Amino acid sequence: MSFDLCQVKKAEKPYYIESIGIHIYTIEELCFYLYENIYLIDQTIINEALCDWLRDELGLKKLYRQLYEQLEKQEGIAYFVLPIFREIGYLSPEKMRQMQEKLGKLEVQPEDMRQKLKGDYLVKCGMYSNAMHEYEQILNRRGPGNLGAQFYAEIWNNLGCAYARMFLFEDAADCFLKGYRQAGTKELLRRYVSVLPLYLSDEEYRKKIKEVGADSQLVARIQEYNSKICRNLSPAEGNPEISREEAREMIGRIREDYCRSAKC
Repeated sequence: MSFDLCQVKKAEKPYYIESIGIHIYTIEELCFYLYENIYLIDQTIINEALCDWLRDELGLKKLYRQLYEQLEKQEGIAYFVLPIFREIGYLSPEKMRQMQEKLGKLEVQPEDMRQKLKGDYLVKCGMYSNAMHEYEQILNRRGPGNLGAQFYAEIWNNLGCAYARMFLFEDAADCFLKGYRQAGTKELLRRYVSVLPLYLSDEEYRKKIKEVGADSQLVARIQEYNSKICRNLSPAEGNPEISREEAREMIGRIREDYCRSAKC
């Protein structure tokens, strides 16, 4: 993270944002984070610790008092976030207006929807472990009459996708199956059928397919579709082989991505 201009001093002790594992050293960096990660703005950053950091590390006593007052009033996210942008004129009047509108729309969403948006954004950032935590919280507190079966089936789907990206295929299959049983969508069934061969033997696979009780013709079409995709996967043009050094580098990148997403 870099900036062309720093209008205030750099903190000796950075502020750590756990959700995506970064350190903030200046108010410009804080503004950049808030503007680019609107779905991650929650109580993990709207808190006394951030207020104290702005006062103690950056010397922004007036802003500290203003934000601390907003914490006590609990008037909403926008009342806390927008003064930070105004402190250094980070946004143009038009972008400030747009940011205020986005925050307003986000605040009126049900809690489960806001947390889903946060989980989806974390998946986009490759923070799969954190995203899984958000999805699991939604499912654990789900009550009757909230957002409907289709919404929670989508949460199961997204949780399954996060597990799959961490190579936890059995957990992914369990999520897809729960989502399918809840909403009965063909896409969830396709994902369930598709992930089973990644961790089951042929005999176990056939048993699971029988247990799910889905239409046999539909399952056959899914299997045919997956086979067609596999057949169409062709090696890159030129020499399809890679050197040992390239293979080590590729494995290293995969390992780094996995550890980052799993917070190793």
